[in-house]
Amino acid sequence: MEAVRYPAVAGRFYPGDPNVLLRDLKSYSVAAQPTPALGCIVPHAGYMYSGPVAGAVFSEIEIPERCIVLCPNHTGRGVPLSIMSTGEWLTPLGAVPVDSKLAESLKHQYPFLQEDHEAHRSEHAIEVELPFLLEKRPKIRFVPIALGTSNFDALEKLGEALATVIRKEKAPVLIVASSDMNHYENDHITRIKDHKAIDRILELDARGLFDVVTREPVSMCGFGPSVAMLTAAKQLGATSAKLIKYATSGDVSGDRDMVVGYAGIAVR
Repeated sequence: MEAVRYPAVAGRFYPGDPNVLLRDLKSYSVAAQPTPALGCIVPHAGYMYSGPVAGAVFSEIEIPERCIVLCPNHTGRGVPLSIMSTGEWLTPLGAVPVDSKLAESLKHQYPFLQEDHEAHRSEHAIEVELPFLLEKRPKIRFVPIALGTSNFDALEKLGEALATVIRKEKAPVLIVASSDMNHYENDHITRIKDHKAIDRILELDARGLFDVVTREPVSMCGFGPSVAMLTAAKQLGATSAKLIKYATSGDVSGDRDMVVGYAGIAVR
């Protein structure tokens, strides 16, 4: 029996009513001529805070019919390298099927990826990206991977495996790294820390990003997914990265004493 993953944060992080959700998604879109990308980094907070950043990214890149979405494991449940290779994820806009063929290829290439639904059951960081993807590409299929490891070698090897698998595919596959930036410091410090990390991303420097985040430190929850995505994109021929939009929660709340940063980046 194939797994069905039910929404965990619909009605909280984003509207549960499909009409309201669709209206909000369209409000976050920007006028742009979308072009292909190998990967991207998009935030995963409540839409009122991070929706405009995510919407700007997904407006500027072509969304293919197949995606791999990497996220951090906020809940601590399940295994450190968790993949789902069957079933579908339900959203208020409809179901998004898991791309079983692509998932099986990834597990074969990188056997440390383990089939595990528990890590995904309550995790919000992939779920909040799916309505954006589905609105742009109604027939999208995807592979969900939740990362509960901060080991650089494991992240780098995952990125290498992603590149190897994607290189063999005839159709394009987009790698989405779901991540917020620095957490719960004041706006000034957060912007300084975030841009140190962003500078490394714009240089396509996966190791440099890892070092900045761990040494500064920058509490970027999705640095693992970002390291893996950058590693894969570089091996797939990426030559540039663009910061499409940056914001902090203080831009919405007005509270500059304790904010979260959000960066939207496309890698081509």
